[in-house]
Amino acid sequence: MPALRILIADDHAVVRKGLRTLLESRAGWEVCAEASDGRDAVEKALRLNPDVAVLDIGMPLLNGVEATRRIHKSSPATEVLILTMHESDDLVQQVVEAGARGYILKDDADRVLLAAVDALRLHKSYFSTRVSGAVTSEELSEGGGDATKVTRSRLTPREREVLQLLAEGKSNKEIAALLGISVNTAEAHRANIMLKLDLHSISELVVYAVRNKIIQA
Repeated sequence: MPALRILIADDHAVVRKGLRTLLESRAGWEVCAEASDGRDAVEKALRLNPDVAVLDIGMPLLNGVEATRRIHKSSPATEVLILTMHESDDLVQQVVEAGARGYILKDDADRVLLAAVDALRLHKSYFSTRVSGAVTSEELSEGGGDATKVTRSRLTPREREVLQLLAEGKSNKEIAALLGISVNTAEAHRANIMLKLDLHSISELVVYAVRNKIIQA
């Protein structure tokens, strides 16, 4: 039987080390790559096609929800498991809509991580008991609920990416360089984000990003 290949993405090196040790304690499982931010996780998932990607929510440059959405779209054979400290029904619904099949809490990881990855290996869902009521079997079978119910769905994928970078304090010039777009295009995305979300300042944008778990406070 071929080895189960797993990608780990978390911005804390000590967390990644602990996850690797736990996951590779199972015979036939190997961590094929680690990533410290969401953009790196997406790039490695697309390049390596792991069987399972274990993602944190609060990663820099691209959060776990957006990383899940991109991995699910570009590498659909990769199952995504969210591993986070956030016990949030809204987040559970967002990641399911984005394509994740599992969601577990970090303080449960030592007890349930191996079981969760084993379930995803078999293309089954797995949710921590404390958040399992946030998603229905119908939503899982349909690949998520009604995306229009999620406020951020009004934004395009690129606008959601720009929103996170703005909230992290990046300038239009820095955003343009990171995304390979012109400064004028970055400015246009910023204006569209403000208009769609009815925000009037960067401070309001940061508050919105924190409340919606796009960035960590």
